Amino acid sequence: MTKGGMESVEVFTTEGKGRGLKAQKEFLPGDVIFAEPAYAAVVFDSLTHVICHTCFKRQERLHRCGQCKFAYYCDRTCQRAAWLNHKNECSAIKRHGKAPTENIRLAARILWKMEREGSGLSEGCLVAIDELQNHVESFGEEEKRELRTDVESFLEFWPPHCQQFGMQLISHIFGVISCNGFTLSDQRGLQAVGVGIFPNLCQANHDCWPNCTVVFNNGNHEAVRSMFHTQMRIELRALSKISPGDELTVSYVDFLSLSEERRKQLKKQYYFDCTCEHCKKQLKDDLMLAVKTGESKPSADTVKEVIQLSKDTLEKINKARMEGQYHEVVKLCRDCLKKQEPVLGDTNIYLLRILSIASEVLSYLQMFEEAADYAKRMVDGYLKIYHPNNAQLGMAVMRAGVTHWHAGLIEAGHGLICKAYAILLITHGPSHPITKDLEVMRVQTEMELRMFQQNEFMYYKMREAALKNQKIQVMPEPSNENAPSLFHKKE
Repeated sequence: MTKGGMESVEVFTTEGKGRGLKAQKEFLPGDVIFAEPAYAAVVFDSLTHVICHTCFKRQERLHRCGQCKFAYYCDRTCQRAAWLNHKNECSAIKRHGKAPTENIRLAARILWKMEREGSGLSEGCLVAIDELQNHVESFGEEEKRELRTDVESFLEFWPPHCQQFGMQLISHIFGVISCNGFTLSDQRGLQAVGVGIFPNLCQANHDCWPNCTVVFNNGNHEAVRSMFHTQMRIELRALSKISPGDELTVSYVDFLSLSEERRKQLKKQYYFDCTCEHCKKQLKDDLMLAVKTGESKPSADTVKEVIQLSKDTLEKINKARMEGQYHEVVKLCRDCLKKQEPVLGDTNIYLLRILSIASEVLSYLQMFEEAADYAKRMVDGYLKIYHPNNAQLGMAVMRAGVTHWHAGLIEAGHGLICKAYAILLITHGPSHPITKDLEVMRVQTEMELRMFQQNEFMYYKMREAALKNQKIQVMPEPSNENAPSLFHKKE
């Protein structure tokens, strides 16, 4: 079954897994299999005044809707493009007196679209919105309570003059949002800023070692024409060679966890048992639990003790980060690493988690040399665990490259930036803002590297002078959040 712009994929049904997506032709790494605009999308409650409600870009100065005083836009182009979806919402917010929560707003936008277009297949959609999975029957008591609260709030917000929908359909829509809401990120892809429903993407099944990745693309803000300027969409991109007839899979969770932990997370959030090869055979678990080998191999008790210490330290680190006590975070990391280093192997996830935090926080504190050492070890471990074309791996390699560059380690810095660029060309594509940033860094570090190779002494002299005249670019403040996960799950 194919439809408008979706000729390269088909929906199929398998026993045990339900619907899935299959390739209709060959794809190579980096190919865009399909791009899909949101069926409906909203900005998170906490960010409604700093994120454009049309293209989901973060902007300094936004225009506010003069009617409801709730929605914000980059400019008139974004505001005009939003009107079809905002018109009903605008009058409902004025009537209600205030904007409801993001879940209610998203459900309302979906139902207004269904009122306009009917509940059948929308243009370019492989599956109708009322046929999407909702998993309401699998909800626990707490989730059922939240669902009832959401439905009650929705009924208070929904205008009496609009089409009235049955309770079953309203509950179904909230179930769909809970299970299939996709996380939207800002233009750099670093912060989750909203949630949207993408019916075609919802058909892609999970695999912990997938052959596709999903990237959120905010469109081209330089374009004046509305169709390009606000062309907010997701892109499903191939990570490896895909043959006609192969199932297209994405990963709903980060791979950097033991198979048992990933399976627990998938069962809790998405209500299925992962049967992918990596989970069944526990592939890479041995690397993620690696301990030192050789004559000084630690005892099982020592390993258990160090892993417990690592877990306790990670909790303390989270608390210190929340309070902005970054020097305390560094101290906790250094103390923990001293205990981990004689016991845990280079790919052990507890060691890698501490190395990642230490390198990020030290970079923020401009202690670049120590940060670069930890970042290098982190990347070496990641390269043995992650799929070679994994987006999280690309971002980590980029961070490590920038840290080395700031530390004056130009050869290693340039090498890492080139490696990150090669990964992000596949996962994000050449036109994504983060890939463009990386291309600028690649050109700059290449120029500096040539200067360094010609005359090392002069290179350091010029670098010193440049740093005196120009405040070194400060790394962004470390975030306590993980990178945005693929699907948005209300915790």
